[in-house]
Amino acid sequence: MKSPKYLSEKIALSLSTFFSVGYFPFASGTVASFFALIIYWIIPGFEKIGILTVLIVIFSILGIWSGTIGEKKFGYDPPQVVIDEVVGMWISLLFIPKTIILSALSFFLFRMFDIVKPYPANVSQSLKGGYGIMMDDIIAGIYTILTIQLIIYFFPDIIIL
Repeated sequence: MKSPKYLSEKIALSLSTFFSVGYFPFASGTVASFFALIIYWIIPGFEKIGILTVLIVIFSILGIWSGTIGEKKFGYDPPQVVIDEVVGMWISLLFIPKTIILSALSFFLFRMFDIVKPYPANVSQSLKGGYGIMMDDIIAGIYTILTIQLIIYFFPDIIIL
């Protein structure tokens, strides 16, 4: 019989890799972000602020826990741990109309902010364990929200595309 610790680690690794998406051989963060976007589009009602916010909070908490275990297993900020990209992508989609243009723009902006890591995202990675893993993507998601809101403000016709 498997020990509770073994089962707990298996669950954590499944979550941290977003059900094995993190094992994709290259650009696993981009692939996970794309999966998060697909989930947003195919599940009816997923775009509702209340639903999305609750899922972001739940997956953030699970990401801190599972990311800490993933980091112990794979090493510092491992590419296999992609739950942070999923949460960051979902944050990027908050407060915007569900259009293909804005969703695609959110995807590309989020990936840019996640890769470039402007302050304070760059220093947030010094946090220990799952906190460091999650925080830079949460910040990248927030930067994406702000950028998209500015785009909508200055180019309101983009909403109807």
